[in-house]
Amino acid sequence: MTTYPNTKNTMELIKQLVSIPSPSGNTNTIISFVEDYLKETGYDMYRNRKGGLILTIPGEDDSRHRMLTAHVDTLGAMVKDIKADGRLKLSMIGGFRWNAVEGEYCTIETSSGKTFSGTILMHQTSVHVYKDAGDAKRDDVNIEVRIDEKVSNAAGVRELGIEVGDFISFDPRAEITESGYIKSRHLDDKASVGMLLQLIKKVKEDNITLPYTTHFLISNNEEIGYGGNSNITPETVEYLAVDMGALGDGQSSDEYTVSICAKDSSGPYHLGLRQHLVNLAKQNEIEYKVDIYPYYGSDASAAIRAGHDIVHGLIGAGIDSSHAYERTHESSLYHTEKLLYHYVQSSMAE
Repeated sequence: MTTYPNTKNTMELIKQLVSIPSPSGNTNTIISFVEDYLKETGYDMYRNRKGGLILTIPGEDDSRHRMLTAHVDTLGAMVKDIKADGRLKLSMIGGFRWNAVEGEYCTIETSSGKTFSGTILMHQTSVHVYKDAGDAKRDDVNIEVRIDEKVSNAAGVRELGIEVGDFISFDPRAEITESGYIKSRHLDDKASVGMLLQLIKKVKEDNITLPYTTHFLISNNEEIGYGGNSNITPETVEYLAVDMGALGDGQSSDEYTVSICAKDSSGPYHLGLRQHLVNLAKQNEIEYKVDIYPYYGSDASAAIRAGHDIVHGLIGAGIDSSHAYERTHESSLYHTEKLLYHYVQSSMAE
């Protein structure tokens, strides 16, 4: 039997995942990576029409199902306009603030698949030219992409093949520190995807029989609100979103424990399932925090809004600086992986 969880291996997998560009709407490459990674398990997999991936592990009880989900899509942008000076105006994909990506390197991908590097900057960047460089508003009027090509007008940009609607992905700048942190863009939610992939492989390698047929949905539209609200079998009773714990003033979650959500902007999560997760944590020496996320929604809450008759829950590693340059510690990943391992082998919540 393999050592589990091996959080060091999980962190290396997460680093691979965040390095594959996948803004919402352009996720085929990352889904293909996940497919290839899981192919050797032999479990049944298929893509839904949205482009997400669903894998099913048969369980002892096929009359009641579980579903766990994490999402591979990330924040990003699209080319909104090509300016007369050859720079690009942007339209956001997902909910973030422009100041969170100012100065970031990025990749522009054309409709033909050709890529170009660039940098996201304020138009008024140079303090030697613009008196209001520090005070100008960080918005879609002033933020632009400087392309790393010799272009100085819109015609030159179009000759490269860049057009309105092309996707922009942000450089993750992923790094694993000696002190046990992983810092990168897109830990929301590729950290959770990495943990679910490790869990699926563990179940296969150790020939674990799950108590219930369990589906794993790797969704690809969560950042725009509708990633995991379809392809839920009628037999599904429990639906667990594996996402993140948001950190900040007034929050209980931290970078060293698993975060169990009691309520987000959609309302309370199912009390029985939340208590079940807490009890599993207590029984298995898993360090956890229960928290409320005021400006947050998950694939589980999207599924509830879509009308599914399910028991819904939400857990995840604690992620600092969510929707910016994020960070978490191996301790948080360890406790999240451990809770997931015991959850999929447990009885249904009362």
